[in-house]
Amino acid sequence: MLKKTFIKLLENYTYDQNLINELWFEIKQNYSDTNRHYHTLQHLENLLQQLTTIQNHIQNWNTVLFTLYYHDLVYHSTQADNEEKSAELAEKRMKQALVPKELIEHCKNQILATKSHNKSTDNDTNYFTDADLSILGQPWEAYSQYYKNVRKEYSVYTDVVYNAGRKKVLQHFLLMDRIFKTDYFYDRFENNARQNIQNEIDLL
Repeated sequence: MLKKTFIKLLENYTYDQNLINELWFEIKQNYSDTNRHYHTLQHLENLLQQLTTIQNHIQNWNTVLFTLYYHDLVYHSTQADNEEKSAELAEKRMKQALVPKELIEHCKNQILATKSHNKSTDNDTNYFTDADLSILGQPWEAYSQYYKNVRKEYSVYTDVVYNAGRKKVLQHFLLMDRIFKTDYFYDRFENNARQNIQNEIDLL
């Protein structure tokens, strides 16, 4: 589904099949990196399923799809500029595919929004960042697998260092008035997300 959707998306802008295949190969390679355990192709698949469910709420579906594929394209747990690097690479690749400048800028802004997950004035961005965080509100079994996979991605750090940083991130979410900015995701995941986050903090 991921590959088919990507090809269909790119064919709106270019008929260069070699380019489309090259861009897909890059996405597949990056998200299949052996150092990734959560930010994988399965994460993209889950996101695509979540977003497809609410496609009728999204104004610019193509922009959101580009954001989906490129938002974690660059991911190194020891680096603080993954979102910026991903946005830069997204811009480069979308230009190659002759995507309009306005759409590229919108996509870049959405990717950068995943750094803080703060509320945006753009509702498509809110839907995307909410979908990106929807794992937080899943049943405990799925959530616990998520946080274990995230820990694997940060295996370079000792438990003391990792736990302190992770706790800070989790407490940041709990201090938000709303973790989920759209009513759709808020109604479905907010309460469970807060309980899951508190449970993880208690385990650290």
